Amino acid sequence: MSSEVVARRDAKKLVRSPSGLRMVPEHRAFGSPFGLEEPQWVPDKECPRCMQCDTKFDFLTRKHHCRRCGKCFCDKCCSQKVALPRMCFVDPVRQCGPCALVSHKEAEFYDKQLRVLLGGATFLVTFGNSEKSETMVCRLSNNQRYLLLDGDSRYEIDFAYISTVQILTEGFPPGEKDIHTYTSLLGSQPASEGGNARATGMSLQYTVPGVEGVTQLKLTAGEDANASRRQSTAWLVAMHKAAKLLYESRDQ
Repeated sequence: MSSEVVARRDAKKLVRSPSGLRMVPEHRAFGSPFGLEEPQWVPDKECPRCMQCDTKFDFLTRKHHCRRCGKCFCDKCCSQKVALPRMCFVDPVRQCGPCALVSHKEAEFYDKQLRVLLGGATFLVTFGNSEKSETMVCRLSNNQRYLLLDGDSRYEIDFAYISTVQILTEGFPPGEKDIHTYTSLLGSQPASEGGNARATGMSLQYTVPGVEGVTQLKLTAGEDANASRRQSTAWLVAMHKAAKLLYESRDQ
């Protein structure tokens, strides 16, 4: 892929909205799948009272809008200013208590797991039912929209076309299923989830625009207990967090 195309996909621009300054993708089609749209604010005339504590608004009790949910609150119920990278805000923004709690939890993904995904890891990659595997580096693109696989050949997979992600694990007691499955990241339910276990690989299904049928891809971490294996395991754990984040926020 040419450097011009990559630059176009990663290009961003600074915009001002009623909620604050945002650094958004210059081309909407290349936006991050983890992003959330700014909510419509509840009109002032429709909220004479705080939507959490029911305090009546007056000259002394002013109303404030949560930047994450758009609802109307008094200062006491909407006083926290918290980072909201999923909406591309440059600075921390005002949020109500429940939304601030969610944003704090998401901060770990952006501070830790996202960096791991962008850094990439090495896997044995198998396409479809092939018995041949290729050693490739898998990482998330800078705009967070594509999975990039680099080896003797090169592939990129758009998150929008991924239908199923399965994180393969080991370490369950006998009889328990060694798999975490997120079916249709953008709108369905997880088929199964287990407890703590060591990630050993990932299987995903996706479609290719203009090509009939579903393509299957399997990533397997190496068997040697070295730094590369630890990096691959950390990448799989981060991918599990990413899939979980997309699933849980599908209705936001």
